[in-house]
Amino acid sequence: MSEVFVLDPICDEAVAALAAHTRVVVPPQSRETSWIGRAAAVIIRTAVIDADAIAAAVPVLKVIGKHGSGVDTIDVKAAHRHGVTVVYTPEANAVSVAEHTLGLALAAARRIPLADAGLRAGVPLTAAQRIGTELSGKTIGIVGFGAIGRRVAALFRAAFGGPQIVYDPGVPADVFAQAGVARAETLAELLAAADLVTVHVPLVPATCGLIGAAELAVMKTEAILINAARGGVVDEAALHAALASGRLAAAASDVFVTEPPPADHPLLALPSFVATPHIGGTTREAMIRMGRDVAAGVLNVLEGRSPRYKIG
Repeated sequence: MSEVFVLDPICDEAVAALAAHTRVVVPPQSRETSWIGRAAAVIIRTAVIDADAIAAAVPVLKVIGKHGSGVDTIDVKAAHRHGVTVVYTPEANAVSVAEHTLGLALAAARRIPLADAGLRAGVPLTAAQRIGTELSGKTIGIVGFGAIGRRVAALFRAAFGGPQIVYDPGVPADVFAQAGVARAETLAELLAAADLVTVHVPLVPATCGLIGAAELAVMKTEAILINAARGGVVDEAALHAALASGRLAAAASDVFVTEPPPADHPLLALPSFVATPHIGGTTREAMIRMGRDVAAGVLNVLEGRSPRYKIG
């Protein structure tokens, strides 16, 4: 019987689905015992699967399952080189991430964390700090128009109305028309037009540092930037400089290059910056959907069927 090593906790329903067909090793045993040379499948949430591990694990290893939509912790090229399939769950957490993005946008626009902290500390806000920004009717710029980006567009439209402009050169033109959004031909076009920019792209070489000092300089001074994608897509040093100088009004991020970020991270000292510890996709509902989808994908590969979602 095939062995599946689940390196990070997933929902009980997914474990049960796997256990009906394979031998499943779950945490903490899966972290204490080497899966290399034993596992036909490995399922991860945050664990790293590098090229050396993949090379050592074949020919036993057949499939790597990512419980989530980002596969930046997996050396996908190495997996493909060795004939290992990579499955993932690109739609399962879209609702949760989109709702968290909306929450971050409101928190940044209305300075909710600053107000909450002031009340708890007994420190009243200054007159300037009490003034927030409405999002209704504002132009929303969405960078990346996959499952999450499309859900963000629908949610923001329902909540705030207003025009939407999207940049994603990998999406066919008819998708933009069907979604009722304007298509930006360049990232700079979107950044210059939007009152709020929200980023939803994977971290790959082409998107590393996608929004840096030059891109931030194009944005409106009163604009807000939200990153619920991956740390590294937005240049953290450049963002700090833009916020600290007042070049950018506010920003919020659920992701960082180093996670969790150190307590003395410069961005965390800025009152115009809102942060959460990569929790956008971790709702009860999304965890169940991601577990179901990754289990189904892994079992499909192990049993010779084509998985619904795979990379490449």
